Amino acid sequence: MDMRRLVGQNVRRIRIAKGLTQEQFSDISGFSQQYVSGLETGHRNPTIVTLYELAKALGVNPIDLIQTSGSRRKNKPEA
Repeated sequence: MDMRRLVGQNVRRIRIAKGLTQEQFSDISGFSQQYVSGLETGHRNPTIVTLYELAKALGVNPIDLIQTSGSRRKNKPEA
């Protein structure tokens, strides 16, 4: 999978799970709503520093933004 699309899908999934609109997330993260939109659609190529800042704004680990759904399941602790 294209990493830009993967990061965008993960940002969107986490943002929505936290109940944030793109505009609200833009205010929290400091990135423009246009940037967030472009990121979520896979049209932006974020730097490592940007990934860190996005993860910090979402309250997640930066790894969460680059993992596939299969990887997320494997890394969760078992009950």
